[in-house]
Amino acid sequence: MRKINWIAPSLLALCVVSAGALKARSLEAQPVPHISFAQDHDRWDEPPSEYRDAQRRGFHEGVEAARHDMSERRHADADDHEMYKHPPVEGDARKEFREGFREGYRRAMEHMRHDHDDQPHI
Repeated sequence: MRKINWIAPSLLALCVVSAGALKARSLEAQPVPHISFAQDHDRWDEPPSEYRDAQRRGFHEGVEAARHDMSERRHADADDHEMYKHPPVEGDARKEFREGFREGYRRAMEHMRHDHDDQPHI
């Protein structure tokens, strides 16, 4: 009987210590996975790094056109802008400018609509 009185508290202590060790292990800092969306979201108005000059210029013009349309409450259509119709570049760069313009316009509208949705409705 004396052995049982000694084993029971020892087993109980072992269980408590083991549980504490497991809990401490689970609280260790876990590596945070790289989430590119968070970084891209902060820099939504920057053109992709692989864009060439005409695409980059078009992208910036598209962002500005979208901002203007949103502030003036105009119909949202990238193709409807004079800058899109008549790009300020020559030759093959016209197509690249339009691609960048359309992407910049799309991103800006998406971002501004998202921001607008976050506003409280009264």
